[in-house]
Amino acid sequence: MPTIFKKDGWRFFFFSDEHLPKHVHVEKGERYLRIELNSLTVTDSFGVTQKEIAMIRAIIVQEQNRLLEAWDVYFKDHHR
Repeated sequence: MPTIFKKDGWRFFFFSDEHLPKHVHVEKGERYLRIELNSLTVTDSFGVTQKEIAMIRAIIVQEQNRLLEAWDVYFKDHHR
């Protein structure tokens, strides 16, 4: 379960057996969010407010190249 980075207490990570579309998991305490990297569509969430979702989207936009590169490198090396 590779952590890509942490920001403001949120952990941005992948699971080792991911699937397309490219997405990232984000968690902080008991709060959890899964969001697609290209469309920024939230595909799963628990306990995350709309304000937090907006903040997480802004972080993803700012770090999008880093996240997409991390996905490509990790999953290329792990049978993708």
